[in-house]
Amino acid sequence: MSGGIVLSYKWGMETGVYRYILRYSAPQQIALTLLAVVSYPFLYGFYLLPKEIINGAIEAEATAFPVELLGFRFAQLDYLYLLCGLFLALVAINQGFKYAINVYRGRTGERMLRRLRYALYARLLRFPLPAFRRTSQGEVIQMITAETEPLGGFFGEAFSLPVFQGGTLLVILGFLLAQNPIMALAAVALYPLQFYLIPKLQRKVNLMGKERVRLVRRLADHIGESVSGVQEIHGHGTVAFERAEFSRRLGRIYDVRIDIYIWKFIIKFLNNTINQLGPFCFYSIGGYLAIRGDLAIGTLVAAIAAHKDLAAPWKELLAYYQRREDARIKFEAVTVKFAPQGLWPEEIQTAEPATTRPIAGEIVGSNLSLRDDIGTALVDGTAFRFDVGQRVAIVGAGGSGRQELSQLIARLVTPSAGSIRLDGTPTADLPLAITGRRIGYVGPQAYVFSTDVRDNLLYGLKHRPSKPARRSGAEEAAWRARVGEAEAAGNSTDDPDADWIDYAAAAADDEAALTERAFEALALVDMEEDVYRLGLRGTIDPAAHPALAGRFLEARAAFRERLSDPQIAALVETYEADAYNDNATLGENLLFGTPVGDAFDMNRLAESAYVLEVLDRAALTDDLLEIGRQVAALMVELFADLPPGHEFFEQYSFIGSDDLPEYRMLLERIGRDGMGSVRGEERTKLLSLSFMLAPARHRLGLIDEEMKRRMLEGRRLFADNLPAALSGAVEFFADGRYNAAASLQDNILFGKLTYGRAQAAALVGARIGEVIDSLGLRPAVMEVGLDYRVGIGGARLSAAQRQKLAIARAVLKRPDLLVLDEATAGLDGPSQARILDRLLEEFAGRGLVWVLHRASLADRFDRVLAMRDGKVVEQGSFAELDRDGSALRALIGAE
Repeated sequence: MSGGIVLSYKWGMETGVYRYILRYSAPQQIALTLLAVVSYPFLYGFYLLPKEIINGAIEAEATAFPVELLGFRFAQLDYLYLLCGLFLALVAINQGFKYAINVYRGRTGERMLRRLRYALYARLLRFPLPAFRRTSQGEVIQMITAETEPLGGFFGEAFSLPVFQGGTLLVILGFLLAQNPIMALAAVALYPLQFYLIPKLQRKVNLMGKERVRLVRRLADHIGESVSGVQEIHGHGTVAFERAEFSRRLGRIYDVRIDIYIWKFIIKFLNNTINQLGPFCFYSIGGYLAIRGDLAIGTLVAAIAAHKDLAAPWKELLAYYQRREDARIKFEAVTVKFAPQGLWPEEIQTAEPATTRPIAGEIVGSNLSLRDDIGTALVDGTAFRFDVGQRVAIVGAGGSGRQELSQLIARLVTPSAGSIRLDGTPTADLPLAITGRRIGYVGPQAYVFSTDVRDNLLYGLKHRPSKPARRSGAEEAAWRARVGEAEAAGNSTDDPDADWIDYAAAAADDEAALTERAFEALALVDMEEDVYRLGLRGTIDPAAHPALAGRFLEARAAFRERLSDPQIAALVETYEADAYNDNATLGENLLFGTPVGDAFDMNRLAESAYVLEVLDRAALTDDLLEIGRQVAALMVELFADLPPGHEFFEQYSFIGSDDLPEYRMLLERIGRDGMGSVRGEERTKLLSLSFMLAPARHRLGLIDEEMKRRMLEGRRLFADNLPAALSGAVEFFADGRYNAAASLQDNILFGKLTYGRAQAAALVGARIGEVIDSLGLRPAVMEVGLDYRVGIGGARLSAAQRQKLAIARAVLKRPDLLVLDEATAGLDGPSQARILDRLLEEFAGRGLVWVLHRASLADRFDRVLAMRDGKVVEQGSFAELDRDGSALRALIGAE
């Protein structure tokens, strides 16, 4: 079955941070170490040279001039300039070493961090399903992102920093000892105490840091749970409790962080105090020796300068120890968490067979058991067998193990004991390249990815790149560079921009054929109409698809012809450049187009400086403020005694019950001080009320024919004087032009539905559908629907749509065996019946395993597995099992 593949499993990840560093970056660490060692002589010369400048060139008590060097003779001033030049050269060389080491160290660290995050994500994909019940999303995300972040810096400095800074410390100390051993030893006399005391205190801080990490993980967990359960929080009114719980968790983190701050500052206090004892020794002992004449001034100055630099590497070494302990704790915590029991071997996911021929033969379960994390048997020593090409129903009461058995058959979970064999081969030994392509599975709550309908539908066909992406010379060079970095970091070098679609798996030769297959799969699951409606809400780019945009303009014209029917004409008020649209708001009439971006957001139109300028030019500002005042007065009068949620609030949708007190106060001040007192945000509020008025809906009589005429003049001014910077902020309506910012439906309708007409949307939608079908545009609309963005986790789709999409996704890849675990239980009865009929027909000759929520439906299947208490207690045909006293009959009787 595995195409000749032999899998050898290995554990894969080092558990010690230094072992991990050496395994994947030993050459880079050696190079950094050698670079640090090579810098030592130049560093020693850097500290030695100031002594020679002062003693040999400036004081020159023991120097005879001219000085001869390398065949050249130097007078005192020339000698001074030579030494100063050498000093600058050594400054540049030493800084060059630091730059090279830091850059190379940073690149090494970031590459190792990238490798680690990739490895953790790859291991996450190998987690057995039960592990996700014990590991929250928030915790995993926190570990891969935030908790690994500090490790990047440590990976680069693990060996080079102690070598470089320790070497710097020894070079400086050696220089000081060469100048005066007593003074040097006195200056560093307290370093051993520091070296003993600081790590012990730091160990205490590290333990608190570990506790902080644990608490932050739990906090991330709690946030994720609150987001997922926000509906329950709102529904049960438990916001106060959740806030209290969150406050307690923040309090625990606060206490730990305060303790960390206190101990960190204690460590810092001790460090700084001890470091300042060095200058005391130099000034006292060195000064004494200089006064007695036992120490040259130049030597003392050079020693003081060197000792000043001694503190930096010492601090770096102490800080390095802190980072090392922190990195060790973080690395061990992360790697342990990413090594759950039952972790799938890497080769299961990466092995690629020579062929992925269709699976066939028998599926046999022998002594099959599955236990949860506390040892409870979910499937308990059961056995079954059936042919891959059969249609098999699994039935049982809740908790019978039916769902777990379906996951075992689909190879989503690994049995705790026993085995499932496919044509004699244990499914646990088959790579995902076989089971993931030849077996499909849909559960009761399928997941939809946060992309568009098309990507979700084709997701099951994305196995490996089939065609490379097309790139220009510069783009290709940049891609090659990225591939090189990915390879160096042990990441995947596959191109995500390549064509990953396995057309052959879908029985399609090209994209057009694949789209047809996609439509067939959608029709099979009763989702064709859903995608069509999503397409009507979508848009196309007329520049990229001019012919298609032209076809939708034809549809607009055809729909206009249908408006000759008085019944339909009464339901739509079309857009006319020289006519005010009573079913559109005042703001929509002013723009007479579709906003693009946020510049002319309809909800904030009164905040636009350009809109206010147009109103002033058209002398409309005062009139609209007065209309806003009248609306405010009317709503305060009408709504003063109405309870929140009254139908009037819905009719006047721009008015909220919470806004009434604020408008009441504004009106009182206007009545007292006049409209001239209205300024700033208050003007914006009144103008916003007027912009949201639609005469056909609100029927307040505030927009008369004269106001409509003046608004049309304002429309003209708005379009004619639009600044270049805002030229793309509105897609204006034009009868003969496709509106790129509007939906397909709005482009065909090219108007507003008449407010208050019963079933206007349904009747007009039906006529639009007739036009689309008459012009053969339904496939084009559905293709636009395939590009509909489904939102986070498919939140913009209904639960039923998500289930249908998941079933269509599984069907499209044409598996040899499709396992459905109550996948249609959440759908309405007619949809369930249609999908059942179609899937049974679609999978004639192929395997279909269905966990049924109603045992009576099993009469449509070739074989039935009846479960109780984790065991298959009966198996056979429906006719064989449908008898008095059978488990199947009992399940049917309980429906």
